[in-house]
Amino acid sequence: MPLLERHVDFVEALRRAGLPVSVAEDLDAARAISAVPWHDRETLRAAYAATLVKRATHRPTFDQLFDLWFPALVGEGRTGAGGQPWLGDDGAEAGASTDADQRGRDNGAALEEFRAQAVEAMTEGDIGLLAELAIEAVGRFGAMPGRAPGLSSWSAYQAMKRVDADQLVERLVQGLLARGESQAEARRRATRAVADFERRVEQDSLRRIAEEKGTRYVADNTGRPTIDTLDFMSARAADLVALRREIQPLARRLATRLTQQHHANRRGPLDFRRTVRASMSTGGVPLTTVQRPKRPHRSDLVVLCDVSGSVANFAQFTLLLVHALRDHFTKIRAFTFVDTIAEVTDELRPGADPVEVMAALAASARQAALWGRTNYGRAFSVFDAEYADALGPKTALLILGDARSNYADPKLEPFKAMVERSRHAWWLNPEHPRNWGAGDSIAPTYAEIVPMVECRNITQLGDFVHSIL
Repeated sequence: MPLLERHVDFVEALRRAGLPVSVAEDLDAARAISAVPWHDRETLRAAYAATLVKRATHRPTFDQLFDLWFPALVGEGRTGAGGQPWLGDDGAEAGASTDADQRGRDNGAALEEFRAQAVEAMTEGDIGLLAELAIEAVGRFGAMPGRAPGLSSWSAYQAMKRVDADQLVERLVQGLLARGESQAEARRRATRAVADFERRVEQDSLRRIAEEKGTRYVADNTGRPTIDTLDFMSARAADLVALRREIQPLARRLATRLTQQHHANRRGPLDFRRTVRASMSTGGVPLTTVQRPKRPHRSDLVVLCDVSGSVANFAQFTLLLVHALRDHFTKIRAFTFVDTIAEVTDELRPGADPVEVMAALAASARQAALWGRTNYGRAFSVFDAEYADALGPKTALLILGDARSNYADPKLEPFKAMVERSRHAWWLNPEHPRNWGAGDSIAPTYAEIVPMVECRNITQLGDFVHSIL
């Protein structure tokens, strides 16, 4: 593939993945890479990143796509001619591979030998050896069986299933304990090291698939969205950590923007009498107008969160953002539910550590989940009966959940009463609108009573909070 075509394809892939790359930045990148040596892959990566990546949260997506369009290796881990093994979409530049020989070494003895080498490399922190072992793991244990020549593929999941990540962690923990490290520190270090190794295995698996099926195929079918556009419902364990890191900067940006808006809108309506008085010195010509001071208004906020299943991640992140913005509300009361209500207001106390807040909310979610299956109608009935005094003419009501109630009675009358007692009411739903009303979803029924807003990622969550404050 010509270099210009590769550059254009790479930039388009970044845009499809959610990175905002303008035409001007595209041209800047083209000028930057023309000034660096193309045989130095890391310098090329740095030039692209400096001109195309605006936020740190976009860097993992950028790196994944860069590794697909500008791979460091080909076949069974050999560099291409001149150190530039950049493959075409048909993988024509890959060359012959010795993968068939490697697949013959997948047996018990080979596994034990491989695990011992991996644990030793992780213990010593040998990054170079770990990179080689990740390539070897895919070649020996990640080949998909029973595929015709030319249609073979690779699986990082299969490779790590054979290697057994849990066994690597336990062996590594024992080795670190023998060196005098504490149990907690050894466990943290081992978990982090094995997770990094899994990431390397996944990268090499994608590289091999890209050689066979083309970079566009891999980017479109396996690429992960940027963290601010990642769907809450599909977030993995590693994504949850990144999402937690993103909440606080998002809250700071929103708070700064809202404060600027409040300052800009501080002046109230025209004060006619004072304006006329001020104009006496100019013969009655009102050269200087006087405005009445604007009375600030802040509402109380009551939040009801469905914490069942995967919806719990969405609810916890939203609660954390509300907690970070609590200065914009007079008072906040928060409740979690599955089929009955549990108040968690104390967890959102001022000055609380976000990590502690997350842990406490997770514990509350587990406690609420003990009650049984999700039942919105019952939860609303209990809230209306026991916490009716939480709502009033100065209260904003926010409901977080997917409105999937296991075909239970929605109990619309208590819910209508809750909405009517509130000054404002909104419902954030982490599902795509096309799924509202499908299966046991009663979202359209509740949407007739309260505005229901799609909120599936950090960007949509930030836009909503900004719109209501």
